[in-house]
Amino acid sequence: MEQQKIMYTEDDLLPLSGLQHLIFCERQCALIHVEQAWVENRLTAEGRIMHERVHSADRESRGDIRVEYGMPFRSLKLGLVGKADVVEFHKKRQEDGEEFWLPFPVEYKRGRPKKDNSDRVQLCAQALCLEEMLALQVSNGALFYGKTRRRLDVAFELSLREETRHAAQRFHELVKEARTPKAVYKKQCDRCSMLDLCLPKTTGKSRSINRYLMEAAQEK
Repeated sequence: MEQQKIMYTEDDLLPLSGLQHLIFCERQCALIHVEQAWVENRLTAEGRIMHERVHSADRESRGDIRVEYGMPFRSLKLGLVGKADVVEFHKKRQEDGEEFWLPFPVEYKRGRPKKDNSDRVQLCAQALCLEEMLALQVSNGALFYGKTRRRLDVAFELSLREETRHAAQRFHELVKEARTPKAVYKKQCDRCSMLDLCLPKTTGKSRSINRYLMEAAQEK
């Protein structure tokens, strides 16, 4: 397993869930994690309730699988802390016959699979935390989507691991800068709970007007 220098202290740890905010929109991420702003809508409320229900479940055993709910984790290499929805521990046997329990993280999402990689990155970050905590390699996990009621298997390949480490680094940079990026309207803004607080259309128009006035002044 790749060895990395510990970069962060306990005081530096940021919520792992912020990686999803970052990939969706850096402005949204800064509004939540720098300005400490939050607006809940029906979709975020449904997601929150789903996570609360999963976290409150009791641990269970099913043959060669043990299931932990709401398992806390952290990584000083990534500078992240959080709580897993579900971690299944699958009993495995080494070539010498010794048995061990291999973790398999499962993240619950209320909707459907997304076009971007935000859910995969969030799950991969959980795997990296588990690897650091338990000193073993976690190769696979799954995303469970409420709308489809199905699991989507995720392999933690090198490219996804690198994307996850980069996202964690960028997350820390954004918080350290303590500066909220300007709004840029995109179609995805319409489904964001922060829409009325962010006002991307208004901000975007203001920037266009300012640019127009500057160009007009230069022509005189």
